[in-house]
Amino acid sequence: MKKVIVIGGAGIGMIAASIINTLPDVELMGFLNDVVPVGQTQGKFKKIKVIGKSQDVHKFIKEYDAYVLMVYVGMKKEKERWEKLLSLNIPRSRFINIIHPSAQIPWEYCSIGNGVLMAPNVQLSPDTTISDNCILLGNSFVGHDSILKQYVSVANHASIGANVHIGRAVHIGSNATIKERVNIGEFSLIGMGSVVLNDVPPNTIVAGTPAKAIVSKS
Repeated sequence: MKKVIVIGGAGIGMIAASIINTLPDVELMGFLNDVVPVGQTQGKFKKIKVIGKSQDVHKFIKEYDAYVLMVYVGMKKEKERWEKLLSLNIPRSRFINIIHPSAQIPWEYCSIGNGVLMAPNVQLSPDTTISDNCILLGNSFVGHDSILKQYVSVANHASIGANVHIGRAVHIGSNATIKERVNIGEFSLIGMGSVVLNDVPPNTIVAGTPAKAIVSKS
């Protein structure tokens, strides 16, 4: 049985913990969290202990042969999240995929990287590419020939059309819809419920129906 540590905590961390609990071959050791003190717990009902800070990750890998899942989402600070996670220098081979059994994945027809989290009822189409450390929450959909680069997070019920290219560390909000053949630039944020019909430049927050730029973060 593989031991897993999750870099995160409340929210998506607890979603990850609940999925790990359904899998027969993995065991959750606890959270690494830079805000909650070591020894405290996360979760209102099921309690998951904080066992260290993010910089302790290599100790757990070495001492416990642990694998890592990162679910730290920066929201409006996507570039800072990206730089922080890269600075941890975690070997790619130590990232583990945590995928709920209900996810609909055409395994021989798509590419899934390392350290990917997929919540219940995620659906991938053929010829999709999901890069390392992506997060897809419940009932999200990715259309054929679309590419999600590293650290993309997709919230619940978001729908990504065919032939869409999403740059690294983009966050797509709940119930957002991305039209086919749209490019989303890196470190951008798509507001919940948005309908994205045109390309989004890097470092941009868009929202609305149709989605329009609210602010450039560059």
